[in-house]
Order: sequence, then structure tokens, then C-alpha cells
Amino acid sequence: MVPIERRASPNSGARTCGPTDILLIHYTGMPDAEQALAWLCNPASGVSCHFFVFEDGRIVQLVPESRRAWHAGASRWAGESDVNSRSIGIEVANPGHDGGSPPFPERQIEALTALCRTLVGRHPIPPRKVLAHSDVAPGRKLDPGERFPWAHLAAAGIGHWCEPAPIDGGPALGPGATGAAVERLQALLALYGYGIGVTGAYDARTEAVVAAFQRHFRPALVDGVADRSTIETLRRLISALP
Repeated sequence: MVPIERRASPNSGARTCGPTDILLIHYTGMPDAEQALAWLCNPASGVSCHFFVFEDGRIVQLVPESRRAWHAGASRWAGESDVNSRSIGIEVANPGHDGGSPPFPERQIEALTALCRTLVGRHPIPPRKVLAHSDVAPGRKLDPGERFPWAHLAAAGIGHWCEPAPIDGGPALGPGATGAAVERLQALLALYGYGIGVTGAYDARTEAVVAAFQRHFRPALVDGVADRSTIETLRRLISALP
């Protein structure tokens, strides 16, 4: 495990429900890592995280794991709406989509992997609950983005992953579609954990959830359209659950 520095953020509170069973990964979305860290420690920001990982692999802890950091915002996973109370949040320094989505440096990902391995060993966090911010807040958040190396973490035993099904065209469900096929898609997404109702209508919420799923699990094409590749990848993940 790499050394961890300490820099306290005042933006935290008491955990209020359930076990700490979610590991949530973000990108900072700011061009400068030190400015991002300062913002997370600023009382005026109202945001924080438990750990911050610099591009060079340095790790800073801002909030004790026993405390509720303020990182998830309005969010939902597997029926739980107070994601902050059940999660550990990690901010990974990266300017994100607004900054051109640069790749995550190898040293940063190796440090993050070591940190995640420690955390999932310390808390009852199952692989399917190692999540992106975009998973729990579809449409509102995009981080850590489609360039984040989820497969690398999974190879180290962190998170749930399967090889995405090939993109090969064919029939697809998209905005405006209705009926039983849309209901089945929504039911599968909800079964996996996404916050979505089973309405039978491919509405804006369904499009946002599908895009969030693609961003994490089928990142080669993120368009919010449930093609055969998207649906088959979702089925593979569900079939692989314990």
C-alpha cells in the first residue's frame, strides 16, 4: 500500500444508515489537481471525499472512513438513495470530459488499485458495488468517464466486469420506443442496481441510464441506445453475479 497523506476536510457528517458497502469512483473534472483538492477542503464548497489520488500516485485522505463524506449528491443504487451514508468516495485527479478526457496515468491507476484493494478488504463491498459516479447519478454525472480503466481494476480483483459484447449493429431500442422489450431492458437494469422504473417507455431517464451503463461496461460507444451489444453485455454481467 502506498503512503497516505492527511488533509482534513470539514465537509463530512455521521453515517446514518446501513453498512459501508459501496466504493464510488469520481474524477475531479478540474484542470488543476491542487485546486481540486483545495475545493474539497473548502467549507464553502459543501463537497468532499474520503480519498484523493493525484496523477503521480500520491494519495491524500480527507475524511475518515467512519464518517459520511459529501461526494455522491442526489443519487441512487439498488433502491438506496442515501449513497453517501453507505459509500467511500475516491476522487481521481483528471480534468474529465470538459478537459478533453485525457488518459489516466499508469502510476495513478496503480496507486488507486492498491487503495481499492485495501478498502474492499476492509469493508463489506461486493464487486458489483464498485461503481462510477455516473452509475448512481445517470444523466447528472459522467465521471469517471468512458476512458477509466475498469478492466484493469477488475483484473486486480476489484469490481465487476465482463468482456463487452461486440458492436455488430442489428435491432436496437432507443428514445421513443415502447412495449415489452423496453420493459425487459428496464427490468434488467433495475435488477443490476440502476435507479430506473419499469414503465415500458424509452424515456429520457432510460436513455440516461443506458448511457451510464455503456460508459462503465461498454465504453467503445456511448450513445444511450440499447443495441444488441449493450443488452448482451448487461445479460452477461447479471449471469455472472453470485
